[in-house]
Amino acid sequence: MKNIVLCGFMGCGKSTVGRRLAQILKMDFIDMDQWIEKRQGRRISAIFAQEGEAFFRNLEREACRQLSGQQGLVLSTGGGTLLSAENAGVLRRTGTIFLLDAPLAAIRERLKNDKSRPLLQRPDRDEAILRLYTERLPLYREVADHIVNAAQPIGAVAGEIAAYCSDAKDCRRQAGS
Repeated sequence: MKNIVLCGFMGCGKSTVGRRLAQILKMDFIDMDQWIEKRQGRRISAIFAQEGEAFFRNLEREACRQLSGQQGLVLSTGGGTLLSAENAGVLRRTGTIFLLDAPLAAIRERLKNDKSRPLLQRPDRDEAILRLYTERLPLYREVADHIVNAAQPIGAVAGEIAAYCSDAKDCRRQAGS
């Protein structure tokens, strides 16, 4: 099976949808941020604080390389992972990329009490969300193979992707594998 790669803005539901989707399709689920944290033995917020964003982005790049070497995964990427054309290319070789597209109002509501995201730990939090959302959404749309409305309930989002993958050859076994 090809991998299913979920991308989108922080708070769009990648991890929650990914877990549900993996159950439906009987695939393994990997949250890329948690995968990096486990290998580093520390939280992403600590990595950002101690080493900086550039160091973390290198860890993401390596995670993309390693995880794209596996098959049959549902991968939840971090919000910044697919902003890199290199990462998108690596993940696309063995996967189909789905953008979970949630409206800004839903994102703000989902993130209102979240203290875990390093890029939002600032006094101008609402402005930072707007700026990042505005910058990132066009890039997500550019790399996505498919766009899914993530304002729907989690089960509906996962079900839509699962139905697509049941019907489409680009989510199934790759030629020669």
